[in-house]
Amino acid sequence: MINLETPRKFRAFINQAHQVAAEMLRPNSREYDLAEHAYPKELDMLAAMVDGLGASGTGSGAGAGGVRRTAGAEDDDGKVKNGSNLSSVLSIMEMCWGDVGLLLSMPRQGLGNSAIASVASDEQLRRFDGVWAGMAITEPECGSDSASIRTTARLDGDDYVINGEKIFVTAGGRCDAVVVWATLDKSVGRAAIKSFVVFKDTPGMTVERLEHKLGIRSSDTATIRFENCRVPAANLLGSPEIDADKGFAGVMQTFDNTRPLVAAMAVGCARASLEVTRSLLSEAGVGVDYDRPVFMQPAAAASYLQMEADWEAAYLLTLQAAWMADNSQPNSLQASMAKAKAGRTANDITLRCVELAGSIGYSEHELLEKWARDSKILDIFEGTQQIQQLIVARRLLGKTSAELK
Repeated sequence: MINLETPRKFRAFINQAHQVAAEMLRPNSREYDLAEHAYPKELDMLAAMVDGLGASGTGSGAGAGGVRRTAGAEDDDGKVKNGSNLSSVLSIMEMCWGDVGLLLSMPRQGLGNSAIASVASDEQLRRFDGVWAGMAITEPECGSDSASIRTTARLDGDDYVINGEKIFVTAGGRCDAVVVWATLDKSVGRAAIKSFVVFKDTPGMTVERLEHKLGIRSSDTATIRFENCRVPAANLLGSPEIDADKGFAGVMQTFDNTRPLVAAMAVGCARASLEVTRSLLSEAGVGVDYDRPVFMQPAAAASYLQMEADWEAAYLLTLQAAWMADNSQPNSLQASMAKAKAGRTANDITLRCVELAGSIGYSEHELLEKWARDSKILDIFEGTQQIQQLIVARRLLGKTSAELK
């Protein structure tokens, strides 16, 4: 059974993540929001620190790295596990309390790293150790429906030849490699979709442009084109066999691990907004009293209490999804529930905090307006709000994707 208290073995690491967020990420947040596409050099030192913690066994990564399911659900003594998934979401919450975009810009902590950790073989894990990997899924004509991918991968000798275009690749301009989703055979459908690790210096791979965005401006978002890009067959993640029953499920397992991470980003960003807003309300003479009924408190305090309750629900759903992954329990439903709840909650909270703070919230005097901009993407990438609701409905009703569209 899950214990809702922070595991003791993670507390020191989480405190370190919070300290980094407070002393390095948040102080640089506004600078790199204004200097879009400028690389935050401060992150190089931070990434080296995270690598050192991981090598020493005292940390599991401050970002999306190190998220991998284990074969057994219990330790040898019969106790449930609190593993890398839970430690990652807890540390991400702290880091995104500082800045979401800067977290997404951290070397070797990309969402592609989580994809590698999810489905790579042990040999591939060793070979790709230390690689900063972005994730390339979305295409100009394929957004929320990942099964409609048109990028192709054709086997030619010992290589796969990849052709296609990917858009909205997070860290696509800075990372060492990207995990590319491509189909081996369009006629087979979703079962033929596989993921490949493609390094940035591979001939035929071109970063076309970097996008200008509403939020997370410190994180670069790229469009990448593949023209007869030859990738070693050994860089295919998972099995090369096309299995109508399991083919797409293996690739989709990536989302079961990354969606709780995105939910954690939303939880951290929303918490930052709540804390600043409470401080501003207190300065304005509006106190939040937990011992009085909501209807007996000022409207601003009542609104704050409602937001805090929504935040708590998102937080607990995120912990549940990560804990289930650590204990090898199927968590597709819970991962989508956490992502849907946290993404929508972060949007609602950050915007309402701007409203409650009035002119201060709308100006650059505080970071509230920036967090409102940053939070929007957290309800979109790794599966939109609507897609998460569709997945939840399918799971609850026992329907297939063909039966419920």
